[in-house]
Amino acid sequence: MLEIIYQDQWLVAVNKPAGWLVHRSWLDRKEKVVVMQTVRDQIGQHVFTAHRLDRPTSGVLLMGLSSEVGRLLAQQFEQHQMKKTYHAVTRGWLQESGTLDYPLVEELDKIADKFATEARTAQPAVTDYQALAWAEMPVPIGRYTSARYSLMQLSPRTGRKHQLRRHMAHLRHPIIGDTTHGDLRQNRGAAQHFGASRLMLHASSLALTHPITGEPLVIRAGLDAVWRQMARQFGWQEALAAAGLEFADATGEDSTSV
Repeated sequence: MLEIIYQDQWLVAVNKPAGWLVHRSWLDRKEKVVVMQTVRDQIGQHVFTAHRLDRPTSGVLLMGLSSEVGRLLAQQFEQHQMKKTYHAVTRGWLQESGTLDYPLVEELDKIADKFATEARTAQPAVTDYQALAWAEMPVPIGRYTSARYSLMQLSPRTGRKHQLRRHMAHLRHPIIGDTTHGDLRQNRGAAQHFGASRLMLHASSLALTHPITGEPLVIRAGLDAVWRQMARQFGWQEALAAAGLEFADATGEDSTSV
């Protein structure tokens, strides 16, 4: 069962767990458990995707309950009319806040783009970032005697592939658990010592205009057990609560206590 965090007669949103595919893909033919199929079975009607979350990313995933509503939602995403807020745990202490305007060349998929020959040009990519909290843990990783981490709030203004992961890596503070753009030794250390064996990137909230009623709508997704464990170990409960974040319990229901 997936946690349904919003539903009306036109929309449904779930808190996508890390590691789940949004829909079936020929890139992973063996995977049978996907979000769209599960939600369809859960609510008893078809759903239509308006956007995607990478497989290792958790958080708000919004879908339409008709193809027309799905199309209207997709238009808002394409026209950057929705405000997306993410939270991440990154390597090192990133103590400032700001806006990173750093164009990105589209990443090619090893399978889907195997025979692509056309040169790709850099596309505009802009991310607002804010440091919320920091931690230094007495755990030797690599050549360092301790490990430093930052809790970041990230808001992409554009929607490039792996934008947040690539932008944080550009700032030399990669997201913990990022196996493509991150620090493999830090990833192994975080998994071993803090139970963070996933990408520590969570789509926390999505603010939009309801495509049918025209009313403002904000949808929030609680944090999972891995986030709960790291928050306790790092002493970040107050910082997360101040950012409006809650934890989802094991049953998929939100808990207001952090």
